[in-house]
Amino acid sequence: MDNKLIVSSSPHISSPVKTKTLMIDVIIALMPAFIASIILFGVRSIIIVCATVAAAVVAEYICRKVMKRPNTITDFSAIVTGLLLAFNLPATVPIWMAVLGAVIAIVVVKQMFGGIGNNFVNPALAARIILMTSFPTAMTSWTAPFDGTATATPLAIAAGGNASELPSYLDMFLGKTGGCIGETCALALLIGGIYLVIRKVISPIIPLIYIAVVFVFSAALGQDPVMQILSGGLFIGAIFMATDYVTSPLTNKGKVIYAIGCGILTVLIRSFGSLPEGVSFSIIIMNILVPHIEKLTTPKPFGAQKEAAK
Repeated sequence: MDNKLIVSSSPHISSPVKTKTLMIDVIIALMPAFIASIILFGVRSIIIVCATVAAAVVAEYICRKVMKRPNTITDFSAIVTGLLLAFNLPATVPIWMAVLGAVIAIVVVKQMFGGIGNNFVNPALAARIILMTSFPTAMTSWTAPFDGTATATPLAIAAGGNASELPSYLDMFLGKTGGCIGETCALALLIGGIYLVIRKVISPIIPLIYIAVVFVFSAALGQDPVMQILSGGLFIGAIFMATDYVTSPLTNKGKVIYAIGCGILTVLIRSFGSLPEGVSFSIIIMNILVPHIEKLTTPKPFGAQKEAAK
């Protein structure tokens, strides 16, 4: 017979969208923020990005070799992790510290849990939190765009009660404030987010609800909601971190619950925590809760019986 019936295990339908394709789209979406970081913080941004990306790729290559697993550096996920970590670092961070953060993100958070698709929290955010708690002074030393003089972030200024010293909404939207190199320019991050939505890499559910909850909850607490959404790492967190496939829910109902939780926790940490920023911690906390959210929101197969209580 010329036509043979080929029997194989599922899945039988293969998607043309591969991990590498998705990662390339994310890298493209991050380019506006990268360009903005160079304009705002100068050549230092290029050095930090090159250091974290190179360290992430090398760490993944060596780690996979030592673990005797197929190498995965060609899927570009390590590059994305390096980029995201760099964008969450101040311009003055020592290069060795940026490299250490990349190694922690890849080896400890990603590869020790099985590699891509198995990490239970976002590697870049986890590495940032570890660096922040280990080296708080270096991780909270900010410089003003263009001139490199020491400055405070809008959230720190607001927390200090100096509302009159806050930059304008336009300056915050364009990134002309102190902060991490890739988080200050909301315009650049928004352009990247729109690209990812158009390419159907991410769903707009999580970013829109996350930002909206921060806006509404901040206003309810008597804060300036516009300043709250334009400051800190909310845009980069909502668009690029909270939407990570591995650490966010799959169902739409789960995405809504997850995004609401991220928004509420962000405002609570910003309002009552010892640090003025809460995006990293809120996303990590909700990452940990994702398995429970999935369990509660995953539809039951038709005709399936509920498990008897033991």
